[in-house]
Amino acid sequence: MPSEPQPAEPFIAELKRWRDVRGLSQSALAKAVGYTPSYVSKVESGQQRPSKSFAEQSDRVLHAGGALRRALAEAEAQARPEPLAHQVAAEVPAGEAQPASVIVQHDDAELYYDGRTYRATQRRQLYNASPDPITRYLIRISVDRYPGNPERSNRLYRENPLTWEEIDLSASVGSEPVGWRVQHDRDAFKELWLLFENDYGRYPLYPGETTWIEYSYTVGEDKWGTWFQRAVRLPTDRLSVRLNFPADLDPAVWGTETTMTAAAFPFRTAIHRDDAEGRRIYSWTTDDPPLHARYRLEWKFRARPDHEETRQPMPATTASEKMRSIGVVQAGDPILTNKARPFDLPAEAEDVRRVVAELNAAAERAAGIHVFSKGMGVAAPQLGIDRAAAIVRTAEAETITLLNPRVIEESAEADEQYEGCWSFFDVRGVVPRPRSITVEHQTIEGRRLITIFEDAVARLVAHEIDHLEGVLYTARMRPGVQPIPVSEYRGTGRNWSYEPDPS
Repeated sequence: MPSEPQPAEPFIAELKRWRDVRGLSQSALAKAVGYTPSYVSKVESGQQRPSKSFAEQSDRVLHAGGALRRALAEAEAQARPEPLAHQVAAEVPAGEAQPASVIVQHDDAELYYDGRTYRATQRRQLYNASPDPITRYLIRISVDRYPGNPERSNRLYRENPLTWEEIDLSASVGSEPVGWRVQHDRDAFKELWLLFENDYGRYPLYPGETTWIEYSYTVGEDKWGTWFQRAVRLPTDRLSVRLNFPADLDPAVWGTETTMTAAAFPFRTAIHRDDAEGRRIYSWTTDDPPLHARYRLEWKFRARPDHEETRQPMPATTASEKMRSIGVVQAGDPILTNKARPFDLPAEAEDVRRVVAELNAAAERAAGIHVFSKGMGVAAPQLGIDRAAAIVRTAEAETITLLNPRVIEESAEADEQYEGCWSFFDVRGVVPRPRSITVEHQTIEGRRLITIFEDAVARLVAHEIDHLEGVLYTARMRPGVQPIPVSEYRGTGRNWSYEPDPS
């Protein structure tokens, strides 16, 4: 059955804008309006429809002057005339439109790896909710060998573009093989219309009817990175995905969800594993995924030590070596002392999503080798990515995504606390920081925000912005003060302590 319609994007944008203007975190807003932080998070990610009471309370607390109440009322008014809950516009390329009012009742994908090549098979059950027959469907084939290094991937595909011959594409509608018409043909990206016809006839999807479409293609491992992403571009009831690998490669698999705001977090439910006949199959399913969400599965083959992306490091004996082993660039690399390149938003939105996914994946790896009681953060240059993006995960488990950030104001009051850095994690240093900072940054849509961060969160955010400016925390330490070995540090497992603001 179709799911309940999600709130209109303008309401989410208004809520975030006013929360950022007032300098309130999701947790702080939740406390002020009497809702749980989880509720606010789900509203902002488009997974929870806000109640009228929530909109009114938020409007009052944020002093929004009725903007939030009006945004919700307008969203509800726009939703009423729609005959079907899922009848919303789809993401389309410039110049042509995806068939209107298509509902994907089930999006099912499988990636099969034989040890040298990948074969992706994607099946979608489509329902025509429009008054007109549908005669075509837009699909995309996109590969990225080095998702954390766009420049390296671009160079690879310029020299060795993905060809139609190697893809060996096949497609069908129902039980009938069908043809296609190419829309875009680029080095690492193909976009084409599946045509609901072949030499023997036409097979339109008429109003109120349902059909399955299926297409599959092959890509060699030299052009396919160790990740598989599903993007929700049309209203979708169910999404499922399977990874089918040789068991003797001893694969390890994990997943990350990225929302339209570029916020990313681990899958909400576990990935299921089955072993049979020398294969290891990983399955994952979600219902009613929000529009524009991206679900990214990643893996490594632990039994393949010589594979470039899965090479196992020598056993790490120090904290810095452990960080190096999970892909963190270490001190001495020039990228850590150069200013990161800003994004052109929204034109580079896809690059943002890719980089933010890398940051969140790195955070998950780091959380597996160290306990971050004070919170954590990582900037793109620390992963060898020369772009102005960073994430911060607070001690309260809130994730803050920073795109093109810069500090525009600092409080006069400051304090000193010990900090650590993943790029030289064997030491800790006492660093003076302002108690409060005001940061200008951008959304993935290119909208500029101004956010006030305080105390522990201000310290975490300032540390990551420094990385994007090419500044390490040692440059912030008082003259003559040196970092101490982590073995002498006594603050592990405890939060930073702050005296009450005397004002």
